[in-house]
Amino acid sequence: MNRLQHESSPYLQQHAGNPVDWYAWKPEAFERAAEEDKPILVSIGYSTCHWCHVMERESFEDAEIAALMNEHFINIKVDREERPDVDQIYMDACQVFTGQGGWPLNCFLMPDGRPFYAGTYFPPQAAHSRPSWRQLLGYLARAYREEREKVEKQANQLTARIQRTDEVFLQEDFSLEMAAQTSFSEEDQQRIFDNMKQHFDKTHGGFGGAPKFPNTMPLEYLLEYAHHYQEQEALHQVGRSLDKMIRGGIYDQLGGGFARYATDRAWLIPHFEKMLYDNGLLVSLIADAYKVTRRPLYRETIEETLRFIEREMTSPEGGFYSALDADSEGEEGKFYVWEKAEIEEVLGEEAPLFCEFYGVTEAGNWEGKNILWREQSIPAFAVKKGMEEAALREQLKHNREQLLERRSLRVRPGLDDKILLGWNALMAAAYANAYQALREPAYLVTARRNLDLLLERFRKGEGPALYHTYKGGNAQYDAFLDDYAYLIAALIDVYESCFEERYLQEAHRFAQYVRAHFMEKESGLFYYTGTEQSDVLLRKKELYDSAVPSGNSTMAHNLLRLSTLFDDREMHREALTMLGQLKEAVQKYPTTFATWARAGLTLAAPSWEIAVIGPRAIATANDLKAHFIPNHVMMTATESDDRYPLLAGRPGGDSVQIYICQQYACQRPVSEVEEALKIVSP
Repeated sequence: MNRLQHESSPYLQQHAGNPVDWYAWKPEAFERAAEEDKPILVSIGYSTCHWCHVMERESFEDAEIAALMNEHFINIKVDREERPDVDQIYMDACQVFTGQGGWPLNCFLMPDGRPFYAGTYFPPQAAHSRPSWRQLLGYLARAYREEREKVEKQANQLTARIQRTDEVFLQEDFSLEMAAQTSFSEEDQQRIFDNMKQHFDKTHGGFGGAPKFPNTMPLEYLLEYAHHYQEQEALHQVGRSLDKMIRGGIYDQLGGGFARYATDRAWLIPHFEKMLYDNGLLVSLIADAYKVTRRPLYRETIEETLRFIEREMTSPEGGFYSALDADSEGEEGKFYVWEKAEIEEVLGEEAPLFCEFYGVTEAGNWEGKNILWREQSIPAFAVKKGMEEAALREQLKHNREQLLERRSLRVRPGLDDKILLGWNALMAAAYANAYQALREPAYLVTARRNLDLLLERFRKGEGPALYHTYKGGNAQYDAFLDDYAYLIAALIDVYESCFEERYLQEAHRFAQYVRAHFMEKESGLFYYTGTEQSDVLLRKKELYDSAVPSGNSTMAHNLLRLSTLFDDREMHREALTMLGQLKEAVQKYPTTFATWARAGLTLAAPSWEIAVIGPRAIATANDLKAHFIPNHVMMTATESDDRYPLLAGRPGGDSVQIYICQQYACQRPVSEVEEALKIVSP
């Protein structure tokens, strides 16, 4: 066993039995590299990464290859989910060096951390125009010993290129004063929509071709754009995308929850890993779509997905686990796919109807097995079969429960049970949004329980500083920008569900901490790492929205919301400055900057401040929150509260009063939800 046996990350522990003399990302590795004048190999992956497992089996478990690595390199293994800051830097190096990225990411460094070579997967024997891992190790070891000047030069050039990658999307010759005056007009939003529309898949939904990711952020933008400008094409694209995903193989038709992505355009064949963040973002999106459409399909999907989270991804303490592997028993998808004969064995005489509805055949639809999917809706299928819709729903529900019970007897995929601050905040927000849409009290209880765990177990002492990851009673690694950004957003969302003031105060406190410890004064943007962190080569700014919203775009939203709730003009100016810096990139590449585009909608469309005052304030506020009202903040109180500008001078009374305001100028209060909805409707 090597040093990784003492680490808490499941991914690192998977490598604890390798003959490679692995270090974790700790100072001792760099100290030894400097002392022995050896290059560093940092190998980065994550627990549900298929090709990471392949390279481990082929190379890291091979005694001869391990001996070569141990002789010539100091070897560091990194879980990219524990140390996204490390992954971010060296992925940039890989993309600069090779033009592409991916995992496993293998990067070769000078003893001080400067990269001089990077790549992804390498086979044990040369193939597909790639050298073997053994060949590459030998070549780089010789280059480091015999061509040091050349290697040093390459390390310096590569480091300089990485430092400049942050500036690619920023507008040139653009002062902070100019940025703070920037607005996103209706014409700007039209341009964003037109550019986004070019990427619509109008047959299968989503954007582009295979592989196909859920892309929740652009869909959320389209939902809000459709609301503000009555653009039916935007709304249709959201509905088409969600319907195809929910009925496709990317959605677990038995157990609920979404896989990471589909390998085909039609959402049939998933990469079977399930990530916490995907499901959190999708639940929030579907909750908003349900508010707009009231479609039973969306309610069912939210309920099934959150049952999956409760059943398979929730710790006894109320934290949410990170991911489920795609593989079980060494085979991708084995846990999830079916042979027709097994379904017939379990369901008996009800099997033919089930198989017809879920596309099950003798030949299968993937490698001789069946991935369950739905070509038709239940109402359409009921008509086709001449059945009552209610009876069909009940039979299929019973069949799914029978097969889910049989599936539970199989060898389960690996579980990555570390609890990450940011991803948990995304799921807490999802539970809050699901509560607002469906009014299921248990969802709010779960959201609050999770937030309370995060606020208690991730603290660094008594102040607002936090840790990034938690497992087995121990938290470690300084929290990153997106950890704080997602947490602030979740705190506001939960506040606007239960209206308990402490959540709002915590959100404001963390925002002040981020402004003090993460902001780059020259650009008005935020670094990914805080001022107290010093174990990485350089500080970077993550700007574009990838699998999750960027910390910067999320902070722009947070600052806009908090600036209104606390009447903080400086926060508002900072948000405008951030948006001004990215405006050109947002308009050109809206699917890549969709969360920024949503923040821009806040400036282009009406922004509502809603105060609900009186004896039934919380219940009335939640009646309002059950409707889709993008671009608003909301507060409640039983009577006027001078501590908050939105509540100051708002007298209550015997009945509830709903104040609809813009820039704290309020219309005559109304007492009925329907009246308030008429005011905030476009």
